[in-house]
Amino acid sequence: MPCLRVDIVRFVDEHQPGFVACEFTDSEGRRHTLVDKLPIFTAEDLRSNSSYPQPGVARCEVLAHLKDSKGRNVARITIAKPDLLEFIVLESQISDDW
Repeated sequence: MPCLRVDIVRFVDEHQPGFVACEFTDSEGRRHTLVDKLPIFTAEDLRSNSSYPQPGVARCEVLAHLKDSKGRNVARITIAKPDLLEFIVLESQISDDW
C-alpha cells in the first residue's frame, strides 16, 4: 500500500499504545497535522521523552497522478483517518514501503 512520508513531531498522549502528531507539507507548501495511534505511523517505540521529529509514514490511496502548473509530478491522495481527507502532494513524498 502506498504511504505518505510524514514527520512525527510530538507525543500527544500516553494512553496505550500512545498517540503522536505527524506533519507533512502539501504541494502548495501548506503544513497539515495528523494525530493518531503511534503504530499507525511507525514501528518505533516512541515516548514523550523521545527525540523529535522522527520519520514516519501514513498509509494513503493515490487517486491520480498529475502535473501541476509548475510542471511538477504530483499525486492526489486520500487519507482515511481521522476523516476521509484529500491532498495534493509531490510524488516524491509517496513511498511503497511501510
